[in-house]
Amino acid sequence: MAEFPGIEAAMAQLDAWPGVRRFIVGYSGGVDSHALLHWLANQRYRDWTLAALYVDHGLQAASAAWGEHGAHVCHALNVPFRVLKVDARPTTGESPEASARRARYAALAAELAPDSALLTAHHRDDQAETLLLQLLRGAGPHGLAAMPAAACLGQGWLLRPLLNVDRAELLAYARAHDLHWIEDASNTDTGFDRNYLRHRVLPLLRERWPAVNRTLARSARLCAETAAWLDEEAAADLTSVATDRPDCLAIPALQALSELRQRNLLRYWLRQLNLPIPDARQLQHILHDALTAAADRNPCIRWPGAEVRRYRDRLYAMPPLMPHDARQRVIWRTDTEGWPSLELPGAGQLRMQKTMGAGLRSEALASGALIVQFRQGGERFRLAGRSHSQELKKLLQQAGIPLWERERLPLIYLPSSPNFSGAGGGDCCLLAVGGLGIAADFAAEPSEVGWQLVFQSRTQNPQWC
Repeated sequence: MAEFPGIEAAMAQLDAWPGVRRFIVGYSGGVDSHALLHWLANQRYRDWTLAALYVDHGLQAASAAWGEHGAHVCHALNVPFRVLKVDARPTTGESPEASARRARYAALAAELAPDSALLTAHHRDDQAETLLLQLLRGAGPHGLAAMPAAACLGQGWLLRPLLNVDRAELLAYARAHDLHWIEDASNTDTGFDRNYLRHRVLPLLRERWPAVNRTLARSARLCAETAAWLDEEAAADLTSVATDRPDCLAIPALQALSELRQRNLLRYWLRQLNLPIPDARQLQHILHDALTAAADRNPCIRWPGAEVRRYRDRLYAMPPLMPHDARQRVIWRTDTEGWPSLELPGAGQLRMQKTMGAGLRSEALASGALIVQFRQGGERFRLAGRSHSQELKKLLQQAGIPLWERERLPLIYLPSSPNFSGAGGGDCCLLAVGGLGIAADFAAEPSEVGWQLVFQSRTQNPQWC
């Protein structure tokens, strides 16, 4: 390997990951991933196992044939290989490239165990292109940091060991070993921004500045250092504005920060929630519409893939709310193993967990069937620990549950209830309200077997009842 010192030095970094025992190559069939796979397959003396995965987006007619090519290559290298088919259709406001990338990494992340790492063949040319793309989009330090050499992915890791290797060296390696790879015709289409930079802009820059790849890669590393420092500052600020919910911030504490720190904190918070980062205009709306609104107003700022809402003195972030039919009514029945989890479209998931001295009494569930529906208005409920019943609307207000969550909270009734449509009265047979609690008349005694109800809404962590 002496004739390829860049590759040799770069791949030696893999020895710095002693906890990783399984490397999975994200194989596309192109020259870069083929060179990476070939190098790894010839390192059998190393203490690792190797596999390859090809993600078929189904966006091109030849995608299935590329998967067959991968199968032949991996068979010759004695490397296990699988094809993952994904739905890469873009959501509203999402570009086809972003949709394909999202679908690809979601599928690959699902394949990773804690001792596994996905290896991609991104190289220094890719890094230069990524930094320029982010610069032209007006990105800040996090965007200009381009691609990290290592990042968490699923339960494992995403590693890019070739980021300090030029495309030219990978191509020379592939030719020296007589590798046969796929040439994707779309890679020459300069209608795509990355291809335009690759084929039109970067060649001109190299004529004047031959070391442009190295220079841009160094800038990306410096931006990564700055981004890491900003994250440390934001993490410290987050402790001062945090609430009992990770998707919620205390607005008075947030307002006490300077606007620069508010912006940095909001971006960091949204990244921690795995939500898309808003652009400058949308971020301005959050700062000047949501934070300064009167406490009785409930503004909502939306952008593709996320939204931020205000309720009282709190700021909430979440994926876009799914359509919800409050008229739906579902029968929830036991099976041979107990109470199966129940999916509620647009609302979340219900499940039961057997326990002792908490939750609903087993007697209340003896029929093996429950009615699940949503608020219709006029319900009354005596919450466990309360001496009298109250209007459910008031209980939800007292609990500080935001308006958009109230209509999605499931109400669990006994089928024998004469009033299980949910309108008025009948509170004695309303067993529980997801996210709020259980009825006092049906609560398990300390010495009784009980069933705890768990409601996992679409917007927050599981809530025990």
